[in-house]
Amino acid sequence: MTQIGYTMMCEQTPARQLVADVATAEEIGFDYAVISDHYFPWLEEMGHSPYAWSVLGAASQATRLPLMTYVTCPIMRYHPAVVAQKAATMGVLTEGRFTLGLGAGENLNEHGVGQGWPTVDTRHEMFAEALRIIRDLLDGGYVTRRGEFFDVDSAKLYDRPPEGVPLAVAASGERSAALAAEYGDALVAVEPDADLVRGFVEQQKPVYGQLPICFDVNREAAVERAHRLWRWAMAGWKVMAELPAPVNFAASAESVRPEDVAAKVPCGPDVEAVVEAVRAYVDAGFTHLALVQIGHEHQDAFFAWSEKELLPALRDTRAS
Repeated sequence: MTQIGYTMMCEQTPARQLVADVATAEEIGFDYAVISDHYFPWLEEMGHSPYAWSVLGAASQATRLPLMTYVTCPIMRYHPAVVAQKAATMGVLTEGRFTLGLGAGENLNEHGVGQGWPTVDTRHEMFAEALRIIRDLLDGGYVTRRGEFFDVDSAKLYDRPPEGVPLAVAASGERSAALAAEYGDALVAVEPDADLVRGFVEQQKPVYGQLPICFDVNREAAVERAHRLWRWAMAGWKVMAELPAPVNFAASAESVRPEDVAAKVPCGPDVEAVVEAVRAYVDAGFTHLALVQIGHEHQDAFFAWSEKELLPALRDTRAS
């Protein structure tokens, strides 16, 4: 049965609201929650980007939901040894309810530390090395490593959850899927691609996806908001990984029309449109799917609609 999660979208939401919203998500029946880990918003109009790990610490005490990063990049802005420590601490705070979601990142969020942005081949090599370090540290004991990209000198995590911390690794193609298969306890995928996730489904490992929606009682208002705040996502990951700033995402989306966004993002109060979009992920074998409500000012209306109409419909879908 596919679990339905809630996304704490840091790029569009103030920090305190993120914590309040995830508590409400638990109250109305969402199964788990994920959080984006960004330094910048995708677009200036989104207007926020608080530090995800501070929010996670607060959320761990405000809710009993399973929590997950969706996703953290451990190759530039954070050293992998520090990522391992953060994940282990979250595992302790949540009493085993935390999953560390990891990916190779985007220029948007990593260039700020002044180290440039490597080619995609180099990023995958860095990511593989980072995954080995994180896995070794979470397994316990001292770790010393002299790598091509990262050094670790007698590092050890003193606070680790007895259950361990599962790693969910993001993949969008054959090479990243191979890394996920080698190091991941779970897979993160951006499209309901049955071929990509088949190996994890066959091994009965969790597969995580994410679905943006834009609820409003007025569909036209929802389409306008989705276009204003989500047009950046139409470019695809090969482009999105390379652009350095919100202004570049805005420029790349100049020709994106409201109807282009509405064709990919369920907009308005139509429950069946969301159910149909969710069903594509369920049919592909996804075990977890986190919803993103576009626009932080509209979360309360989204929660009321979800509790009354959307979540009951999705439960019926899962039971059928």
